[in-house]
Amino acid sequence: MNEQQQTLDTLKDIRKIMDRSSRFISLSGLSGIAAGICALAGAWLANGVIQAGISSGNSLRKTAPYTPIEGISLSDYMGGKLFLIACVTFTAALASAFLFTWLRSQKTGVPLFGSLSRRLTIAVAIPLVVGAFYVVKLMQYGAFGMIAPGCLLFYGLGLVNASRYTLSEIKYLGYCQLALGIINLFYLGQGLYFWAFGFGVLHILYGVYMWVKYERGNSKFEI
Repeated sequence: MNEQQQTLDTLKDIRKIMDRSSRFISLSGLSGIAAGICALAGAWLANGVIQAGISSGNSLRKTAPYTPIEGISLSDYMGGKLFLIACVTFTAALASAFLFTWLRSQKTGVPLFGSLSRRLTIAVAIPLVVGAFYVVKLMQYGAFGMIAPGCLLFYGLGLVNASRYTLSEIKYLGYCQLALGIINLFYLGQGLYFWAFGFGVLHILYGVYMWVKYERGNSKFEI
């Protein structure tokens, strides 16, 4: 091995060390896959509830999905079961993501509750918290067709913001969520399909890619 190659190898090692110290590298591709499966299952169940409501004549009240409807609650609009489905789906996705991320952290040696994970959490949480207030106001004004694109847009912003503190590939998932959210704005009333594709299919594709690139057959993290 010549001196130039040794220098290059040394620089690569230094880069790996710097990435380990500045980025949370324990996000698991399996977390994305599990979250995507949960999202698709939740969307499938929600679609069944919505279709049942349409069949019984209790859904939408013949109004456009973007028109504010004074005095109509989210429960009136889509049925109380959807709130339960949303809660169970979110809890299952969060629990599975935490489990696989914890398992990944054991392999990478990066503390799950260290300073890096706190920075990552804050970076994701700021857009999501703002988005939550926005979605609540949409519900209050009856603009239910805007909920799905709002969720995609604020989630996409959270992922792009978080890419500064974790694997850079996550920003591309964020860009895809933002693109879907913008497109969904032109197809109001089809939000469940966009939501399922964004939170379900894209998460699974992202998770598979990350697992193949960083985890399959790798005992150590490589950048």
